[in-house]
Amino acid sequence: MKKTSLFILGGFIAIALALIAADHAEAPGVIGSTADITDLYAFEGANPNNTVFVAGVQGLLIPGSTAQFDENVLIEINIDNDGDLVEDLIIQAIPRDGIMYFFGPYAPDATGLNSTINEDALYRGEVAISTGANATTSNANGISYFAGLREDPFFFDFTQFNAVVGGMAPNGFNNPGNDDFDGTNILSIVIEVPNTFLGDTFPHPAGTGVQVFNTWLEAKRQQ
Repeated sequence: MKKTSLFILGGFIAIALALIAADHAEAPGVIGSTADITDLYAFEGANPNNTVFVAGVQGLLIPGSTAQFDENVLIEINIDNDGDLVEDLIIQAIPRDGIMYFFGPYAPDATGLNSTINEDALYRGEVAISTGANATTSNANGISYFAGLREDPFFFDFTQFNAVVGGMAPNGFNNPGNDDFDGTNILSIVIEVPNTFLGDTFPHPAGTGVQVFNTWLEAKRQQ
């Protein structure tokens, strides 16, 4: 079994399936770095038998930015199939010379803050990293891939949020609000995966009768 060097946790964000969370320069240890996670989205694909994962790093980039994925930062999507908040499967993405390489989903040898890449993983893919307005995609084993610079899709009225928190907005949020992230970019990784590759599900903890899995995103720097 061929493995790469060890990667150590650099940034972290977690969500439940089909929910959305965002970080955007809030993690003190990685703020402004190439390991700074912006958001993770997980939702049903146009094909309802697929799940789409969208992972973002390096937020608040100005249009025309020449930001690039860091070759020393591993992006790892974790999937918990039984509700114990320990990853059962992982999907990894690492850039090399303008190509984003993907490994998984597969079961890791070890869980937690440290990771290695199993280059013999059953599901592997790659895609040329898109630049400018072009969008290069690829497909392997029924999994679709994209990586590149894109406008940040997250909508947040950050100015009004601060006013509400500071007690300066007695009427709360505006409707509609102002998208303070409008026009800023992120580096985005998009993976669409058949659900049959993602393992088991468990009943939603709130008792809704819906089957779910947990998913969260990590950015790990090579040591």
